[in-house]
Amino acid sequence: MPKFELGRVVATPGALQAIRSSGQSAADFLRRHVNGDWGEHLDGHDHKQNQIALREGGRLLSAYQTRAGEDIWVITECDRSSTCLLLPCEY
Repeated sequence: MPKFELGRVVATPGALQAIRSSGQSAADFLRRHVNGDWGEHLDGHDHKQNQIALREGGRLLSAYQTRAGEDIWVITECDRSSTCLLLPCEY
């Protein structure tokens, strides 16, 4: 069961290329994100901030790595109006 709404989903060209190159799909990362699997590349502080954001409202951040080893971030805005897939260098 999803933990929150994604809103409008968008992705940067860099993220789309990284996902495509890995043979994965954006849905792979979005599914994990919306179910509260924040990824392997967040520290304890970021995990805690996401838990607070789920309860009280706030931006949600997940950090994943593609099968090809490239980092992908997924960010859902505070008002849940949109979610963006991007590379960390595009932030």
